[in-house]
Amino acid sequence: MPQQSWSRGSTLWALGILIALLAAGRLLELWISARHTRALKPLGAVEHGRSHFPIFVALHVAFPLALSAEVVYGGARPGVLAPVWFGLFVAAQLLRYSAIRALGEYWNVRVWVVPGMHPVRSGPYRFLRHPMYLSYVLADIGYNLQEWNSVTLLLVLIGWASLVYRIHAEERVLSQHAEWPVYVALTRYRLVPGIW
Repeated sequence: MPQQSWSRGSTLWALGILIALLAAGRLLELWISARHTRALKPLGAVEHGRSHFPIFVALHVAFPLALSAEVVYGGARPGVLAPVWFGLFVAAQLLRYSAIRALGEYWNVRVWVVPGMHPVRSGPYRFLRHPMYLSYVLADIGYNLQEWNSVTLLLVLIGWASLVYRIHAEERVLSQHAEWPVYVALTRYRLVPGIW
């Protein structure tokens, strides 16, 4: 892919800003999640899918490290698609925080289910059953439009496989709710509108 005229210094600054934004976003999400967990436990919330959570943590740590290694040791520089990448990154963040807002106190980085909880049908959940995971896919595509590399591509594919696994795990739990079949009928697609 043709490279823009980014110097090593400007690339390192851009990488630093990106890593700082990613870290701040993840720390904010962990803080919100911890606050929600404290509120959900007294309501009888039960955690499901605990065994696959470490995979998500590992991927969230490995991806920025791999991206940093590509820049620092591999000489990767933003390509001509950097504006597209940035646009997808921004769209992914808007979708992510829209999903968090729609779920309200029920949102968590872990799968907590509160007895009697109803499926959320507001915000992006009107159109997709798992819009938060679509935000991850959009961000992953954006990262790889910037600079295709086999290491980050492998991490993305592992991440997507773990998302599919988690979607199925969540839906197994959610399908026990009486309103789930109605929600599935009204919101046909899990992740990609018109496809799946």
